[in-house]
Amino acid sequence: MTLAIAKSCGPGRPKDLEKRAAILEAAKRLFPHSGFEGTSMDAIAAEAGVSKLTVYSHFTDKETLFVAAIRERCQEQMPATLFSIDRKAPVRRQLEAIGRAFFALITRPESIALHRLITAGTASSQKLAQLFWDSGPRLVHDDFEKFLRQEIEDGQLDIDDASRATSQFFALIKGELHARMLCGCSQPMTPEDVDAHVRATVEFFLRAYAPCAERAAMIKPVA
Repeated sequence: MTLAIAKSCGPGRPKDLEKRAAILEAAKRLFPHSGFEGTSMDAIAAEAGVSKLTVYSHFTDKETLFVAAIRERCQEQMPATLFSIDRKAPVRRQLEAIGRAFFALITRPESIALHRLITAGTASSQKLAQLFWDSGPRLVHDDFEKFLRQEIEDGQLDIDDASRATSQFFALIKGELHARMLCGCSQPMTPEDVDAHVRATVEFFLRAYAPCAERAAMIKPVA
């Protein structure tokens, strides 16, 4: 994905691609750590091992770099291939894969730090929040909604409002743990805990949106 962005937005020589990648890596480290206002283009250049002029040659300003860093982080954790329909695999398995990737993304320490930064309530954080939403969560939401619509067309899901179902799915995946992490009062989860959480969430989701026959089979009467 870095290569594709570089071809469309900047110089195409291998050396330039390496520098662009280094700048993005530096931005992904520094923005969550120091905040948007506390991260200068000078600091990013120093962290990336390039000149400030090189940073500006790839990214016109700090906002452009911030957006690119958020977009790349989301694409690393949740690539487009994750939302490609696999007709040989049960929809449950794909929902679980998406759920695990999303949970891993939102619970990264830098994701928690960035979330606190953009919800600080300052004048600058309001604009930052919109940039963050448009370059990250909104794109993930759109990709998942397209995935759901395809599964609906294929008869794998029975959903009237795919957009609302998308919001519900990600809200369920976040769960109480994400809120506790934002407050700084959560205990670490084991991989087994995460897996159990994602599986239970997908089960809940499918009980609401699986085709009627499958839904009836899931909810068996008590003998």
